[in-house]
Amino acid sequence: MIVGICSIELMIYESNSLKDKRHVIKSIIGKIQSRFNVSIAEVDLNDTWRSSQIGFACVTNDSTHANQIISNVLKFIEGDGRVEIIEHQIEIL
Repeated sequence: MIVGICSIELMIYESNSLKDKRHVIKSIIGKIQSRFNVSIAEVDLNDTWRSSQIGFACVTNDSTHANQIISNVLKFIEGDGRVEIIEHQIEIL
């Protein structure tokens, strides 16, 4: 069993309140869950308006497949104009 884990820090441009931030983050998380079938959640920076940290994980039987899933999720997030990836960390277990 191979587990791929990624932690991402995001800058949210359209956010002027916590309500705006949660709307953007929930939208992104919902799309990623349905499209890529990964476990994902906001894990830190819950009380800041313009930044967020989300984490996601996938389970597979091949480390190449885990890397591919993580790369596809990162590309999807980069394509969303509402946020910018500030930093990310990938771990394959």
